Amino acid sequence: MITLAQKLISEACGSSRVTTGEIVVCKVDLAMIHDSGGPRRVKPILERLGRDVWQKDRVAVVTDHYVPVESNETEAIQKLTRQWVHEQDIKHFYDQQGICHVVVPERGHIKPGMFCVGGDSHSPTGGAFGAYMFGIGATEMAGVLVTGEIWIKVPQTILISWQRQLPAYVTAKDMMLATCREIGMGGGRYQAIQFAGEAVHDLSMQERMTLSNMAAELGAQAGLIAPDEVTAEFIRATGAVLPANWKEYAIETAGEGDEALYYDASLLAPQIAAPHSPENADNAEAFRNTAFNLAYIGACTGAKYVDLAAAASVLKGRKIASGITLKVAPASLKDQNRAEAEGIMQILEDAGAEFLANSCGICAGYGADRLAENDVCLSSTARNFKGRMGAASSQVYLASPYTVAASAVAGTMIDPREVAEG
Repeated sequence: MITLAQKLISEACGSSRVTTGEIVVCKVDLAMIHDSGGPRRVKPILERLGRDVWQKDRVAVVTDHYVPVESNETEAIQKLTRQWVHEQDIKHFYDQQGICHVVVPERGHIKPGMFCVGGDSHSPTGGAFGAYMFGIGATEMAGVLVTGEIWIKVPQTILISWQRQLPAYVTAKDMMLATCREIGMGGGRYQAIQFAGEAVHDLSMQERMTLSNMAAELGAQAGLIAPDEVTAEFIRATGAVLPANWKEYAIETAGEGDEALYYDASLLAPQIAAPHSPENADNAEAFRNTAFNLAYIGACTGAKYVDLAAAASVLKGRKIASGITLKVAPASLKDQNRAEAEGIMQILEDAGAEFLANSCGICAGYGADRLAENDVCLSSTARNFKGRMGAASSQVYLASPYTVAASAVAGTMIDPREVAEG
């Protein structure tokens, strides 16, 4: 029986069928790069080769790391990015519109059946749309930009099926932190992970993007979700044309030699992961009364529209506790504008939040707001590696926006249900 990963790869390489372990060359439908690992890395390589981009409308460039400009160096990087986009006549350029993993899907560039690459480790986000998408380095990206092709070893699939329904105030972030705890950071072993089951299909598209995004934390190459009507509705809403055959990719199966893991979503509690790894997760209750000084709602896994709305639902009519700083960096300008129109941003502001740019920001250790020495941060980001978000002496705990917001109100880490339902 063919898996979703095998179907996507076989179509990309022009074969009727591929087998696990086979090495094939695939045609790329979309290459996504950003200002940090993009033009400043690939431009010199293309110049040495004397080559231009193979197809101008199959490349998307996003400025999201060196935003906002804070130095002569970052200004030079942004200038180089814009110049390269102009010189190469790149058709899809999103300048300071938000984080690439959110901006590119919200503009309708990723659809079921596509084979895509991204110049960032969280590129598996695109798999939420029934596409095969994974991250590559600058050298491989230069090869893709010249040839429009890349080789791949057909992976095994790990099917992770979440049965039944999630309880209130339990999210995709909690699902992923629990999975990191269960199978470890190397659990995917550079395989394709496919998320399935009732609880997954009950999620909004942006929540599904969090699942696929954090497949990278498991060591997987791709994080896939079979498309359904939720996928179709999201893509139509972007104004993009949905492929006529999109239902052909509604495959949820593990093949021979694959693994299948089953979890009961109804038993899952809100999670918190302790420093310095997402796999250091446990029920939020286990961290009761743990002190922290900074609450951060940001990044591609923690500050999309649904995340801002979740935080606001807890913070409405409440104030953050004394001694806590709450910083919010909406993942995209589009999501921020929607949240502003619906009063969500005002709720966050009234609660005491400070707003940062639509960028990777603190999550990737960029900008002026990096963590200071001995800061303890409760964050909605995907990673909490030592020194990633600032000073090596800082500590980062991971949680959902519900948990971050509730803990900011309580003044210590807490299960969000104690605040939201209290």
